[in-house]
Amino acid sequence: MRIEADGGSRGNPGPAGYGAVVFDAGSGAVLAEAAEGIGIATNNVAEYQGLIAGLTEARDLGATEVDVRMDSKLVVEQMCGRWKVKHPAMQPLALQAQRLARSFERISYSWIPRAENAHADRLANEAMDAQAGVPPKGKARAAEPPPASQPGTTDRARPTSWTGARGEPTKILLLRHGQTPMSVQRRYSGRDDVRLTDHGRGQAAAAARRIAAMDGVDASTPIVSSPLSRAQDTAGALAEATGGTIELHEALIETDFGTWEGLTFAEAAERDPETHRRWLADPSVPPPDGESFDAVHRRVRKARDELIARYGGRTLVVVSHVTPIKSLLRMGLDVGPSLLFRLHLDLASLSIVEFYPDGNASVRLVNDISHL
Repeated sequence: MRIEADGGSRGNPGPAGYGAVVFDAGSGAVLAEAAEGIGIATNNVAEYQGLIAGLTEARDLGATEVDVRMDSKLVVEQMCGRWKVKHPAMQPLALQAQRLARSFERISYSWIPRAENAHADRLANEAMDAQAGVPPKGKARAAEPPPASQPGTTDRARPTSWTGARGEPTKILLLRHGQTPMSVQRRYSGRDDVRLTDHGRGQAAAAARRIAAMDGVDASTPIVSSPLSRAQDTAGALAEATGGTIELHEALIETDFGTWEGLTFAEAAERDPETHRRWLADPSVPPPDGESFDAVHRRVRKARDELIARYGGRTLVVVSHVTPIKSLLRMGLDVGPSLLFRLHLDLASLSIVEFYPDGNASVRLVNDISHL
């Protein structure tokens, strides 16, 4: 298979995104595409993210041999081992790409002119446009508000406070589900569809009262939930309190812990000591027959982009689980996967993140349980 990847930043650093496409080496047919806005980053970070996305897609397609082509001389030379990776922000990305590269029996890297990388470049620019709220070509843009200096207009075009963020943010209230029998026993609880305990239902009701009383929340506020019962039941308490309706989104489901489902941390470590150790150190490593944290992050990022496209500039509530909520907070903070292990989220806790159309974000609240 052939991978072409690219990334870009409008400001360097600035609002950034990547694109990657996987081709059949013989026919040239497109087998997979990947593109995402990644918030504020540099060109080089975005280029590495594009490479990682392309390698991941090729691996998931079952490729054994891949030829990687990029117009980034830096990334190509570093992945070939001819140049050292000196920048601290690039080192973990290079390591992740190198781990993925070891998935293949043979891999090669080639530099190509930008004109020959047009497909990936287009995907990267479309991702940056989507992140900034720019409609796809051929679709009309909504009318812009008049300048804020005119009487009766808003200040949406002005920077927000000292952050410099522009535009009306999409405000996401992140609610973790209430207590379940699995959480009481501190067991890995991913795809198994366990229900809330009586105490968990009480937690959900308390959280619902808190959120229903918040500014900007009413019957029209979208409530988007993981399809698992523990999340749906928690979302149901909120819908009852606000009069709103629930929308289910598959991508907000918890991590698939595979054969570790239902085990405690100690039991999983004893059962698969080497895999468990690698899983804790590397977000690209999945549990046996399960899903890696990198895979969760990718699907949650796509879900976030879909929600922003649908509800941009509004307040909505997402009812989900630990890993998807942490992934959304990671995006808001623009930090790496170490946050997964350094941030604690209580049952029925509330966190808040705002995403701006210019690529900026603001985390407003984390793990608030004052309502419990």
